[in-house]
Amino acid sequence: MPRPRWRLIRSGALRAPINMALDEALLESVAAGRSCSVLRLYRWDPPAVSIGYFQQGGGVLNLAACCRLGLDVVRRVTGGRAVLHDREVTYAVISPEGSNLFPGGILDTYLAIAQVLQHALAGLGLETELSKGRNMAGAGGSACFTAPGSFELLCCGCKIAGSAQKRQGGAFLQHGSIPIDLDPERLFLALNTRGGVSAEAGALALTEKVGWVNRFLSRPVHVEDLEDLLLAGFAELLGVELSEEVPSDAEWERARQLQAERYGNPAWTLERLTGPSADRGKGLLTPMSG
Repeated sequence: MPRPRWRLIRSGALRAPINMALDEALLESVAAGRSCSVLRLYRWDPPAVSIGYFQQGGGVLNLAACCRLGLDVVRRVTGGRAVLHDREVTYAVISPEGSNLFPGGILDTYLAIAQVLQHALAGLGLETELSKGRNMAGAGGSACFTAPGSFELLCCGCKIAGSAQKRQGGAFLQHGSIPIDLDPERLFLALNTRGGVSAEAGALALTEKVGWVNRFLSRPVHVEDLEDLLLAGFAELLGVELSEEVPSDAEWERARQLQAERYGNPAWTLERLTGPSADRGKGLLTPMSG
């Protein structure tokens, strides 16, 4: 029996707005039946902080610090909390709902993909466990990696992989990240903590809840090492054939449109506003050079 064919898109390093716009454009393609399922791997240049769809940008982030640290800021179309994206593996799975591979609901899909992530991390020698944490709909706090959700991965009690999902038109997008290295002080400074806590103390508190791959390995690995293991895991555990492609011209065009309307729009990023409000907050979200 032939294996289901998936598109594999390796986008390389892009800016945060176009990364999020391309994920949504691919979701629209799959939902409309123009594309088969997609596995996308990508990176961030410059590093970025993404916030969940329901979060208030100005309330969650220290925007001045984000600019000073050279961080892009973007709002995801998925829920959850703030995530620092730097030296990490970022993946997106876009697939029809109710297929043979994903016949169940939201949590069943999380579980199926989490098992692939767990398999890949085991290939590096990391033993992880699936959390039975909070409900996936929550968006209460600031940093996503401080609060493991259902079927997210823990290593030595620390969250090491985070994911979020959106469903639309009979298809779903699940994207997530696994940090290879992480600077917890940088993450703490990017957040609007309002607590008067020093960066050093805040970073120390984060390390009690936040994990990253090289923290738990005696021999450091690179992003490419985990990417290769992920590709092998999706092919083996889900039984799919990955066919490497690039986004179509129409998908790139739609991504650029979404970037202009939303993901590159400060009003959308800060307050989820579009249209005439697009000029609000201009200049606040541009990283400083150097």
